[in-house]
Amino acid sequence: MKQINHQKRLNYIVILLAFLFIFDVTFGQQKATIAGDFPDPTVLYADGKYYSIGTSSEWGPHFPIYTSEDLLDWTQTGFVFSTPPEWAQSSFWAPEYFYHKGVYYLYYSAKRKEDGVSCIGVATSDYPDRDFVDRGIVVAYGSESIDAFVVKEGEDLYMTWKAYGLDSRPIELLGSRLSADGFRLEGEPFSLLLDTAGVGIEGQSFLEKDGYYYMFYSVGNCCGLGCDYHVQAVRSKTFTGPYERIDTRVLLGENADWKCMGHGTFVDGKDDKKYYLFHGYSKVGTTYTGREGLLAELQWSSQGEPSFVFKPALSVNKEHNIRVDLNSHLKSKPHWQWDFRYSKAELQYTADGLWLGGTIQLENPTGMVLTWRPSSIIYELGTEIDLINSSKTAQKGLAIYGDKDRSIGVGVIGDSIQFWVVKDGKKRQIKHEALPSSMTKIELKLELRPDLECRAFYKQSSLWVEMIPDDRGLTRIDRISPWDRSPRPGLHFHGEEDEAAMFLSVYLNYTR
Repeated sequence: MKQINHQKRLNYIVILLAFLFIFDVTFGQQKATIAGDFPDPTVLYADGKYYSIGTSSEWGPHFPIYTSEDLLDWTQTGFVFSTPPEWAQSSFWAPEYFYHKGVYYLYYSAKRKEDGVSCIGVATSDYPDRDFVDRGIVVAYGSESIDAFVVKEGEDLYMTWKAYGLDSRPIELLGSRLSADGFRLEGEPFSLLLDTAGVGIEGQSFLEKDGYYYMFYSVGNCCGLGCDYHVQAVRSKTFTGPYERIDTRVLLGENADWKCMGHGTFVDGKDDKKYYLFHGYSKVGTTYTGREGLLAELQWSSQGEPSFVFKPALSVNKEHNIRVDLNSHLKSKPHWQWDFRYSKAELQYTADGLWLGGTIQLENPTGMVLTWRPSSIIYELGTEIDLINSSKTAQKGLAIYGDKDRSIGVGVIGDSIQFWVVKDGKKRQIKHEALPSSMTKIELKLELRPDLECRAFYKQSSLWVEMIPDDRGLTRIDRISPWDRSPRPGLHFHGEEDEAAMFLSVYLNYTR
């Protein structure tokens, strides 16, 4: 017995040390410029403000829009599309701003409905942050066309993009003449850069300086725990090439706090310096906080060689620690996103709270989750639910959502409080408690700990009661991340089309 107790003590010490290490590293880490999953950012300056749009992948609404006065402190203002364009199916990636003749263009990649092939579409607006109207497909070339970037040479426009990413041949960055209205290609595509080393190239952007066109591009594996993404550059006397390597091999890739940096665009600062807004993984949060928005200043040597100086954010993102009373008096509503492929959310803010319902696909075992983008792996998510005005037979509560086949949550259904998990597409209850008959409202909480263990609680008589499953190993979310995006916490609903839940409040606190 003494031996067993000694081993238990050792286990507790190891867990405590791991917790303290992650807590200390997380607290001391440099903050992201745009915190939370915000891959492939494009940036533009207009009318005294900066605007940025990032990849949304399978989250809808599509392409989050942020604004800033100084490139360091950013606020989300909305989305480009509330519903997918008619031609597009999924994989909303790599948005790219372009301003031309008084019109704001947004080029983007998405999979075509008819065959699942990634193409490049375009939307336009009179404003950089709202009212975008889709204009259809611009580039449909081979098995994949992604990562648009437009170059203006004199009066001529050129489209550039990544091709052959899914083929058994080297990836190639291609260019083509673009029509004056920016809506279609003209002439035959030509090669700009060939991936002869077979390492993967994408995310190109261009600058002109001292008689050269400089192409900055990303190399390697963009995503996941095994990523090795980094930025390199080549240059040419003409836009069409040929391009030659610049001596510096890796311009951006890794520092003490961030790794796998790349896929960004340039903007002129108000201080007359040039900046590069790009993404990278936190070495602490990794795939669980996703590819976050980062900033670097571009500098040049006397020989015309570029380099970057990393610019850490000066303050914590404004969305750090959120509490929202969910009613119609709410002035600034949360910018919720959900997996639009497998659920269609219907939201209504009433005087009492947020009414949540909608349509859930039959092949979706998780249900619907209205999510936030986390900026830490240590947090608690809480809500209060009005049980009287919620459908009794629908499940309502909280969840951390990777995708429809990988999630974890706590909620109420019927007369039961359930702690549940979805793994490999199968949903199972790992702990349940009887709902006290006197309850008309219930407070629920999920805690995500440094070791990626998720703990579930409900409040009874002003005290939090933890729901402890027989096997705590089932509560770890270490395999929940999709390949290209972070798992997200949020409000959960799983019911029929004629059912709904009433949420009174929600909060997300970072407990570091």
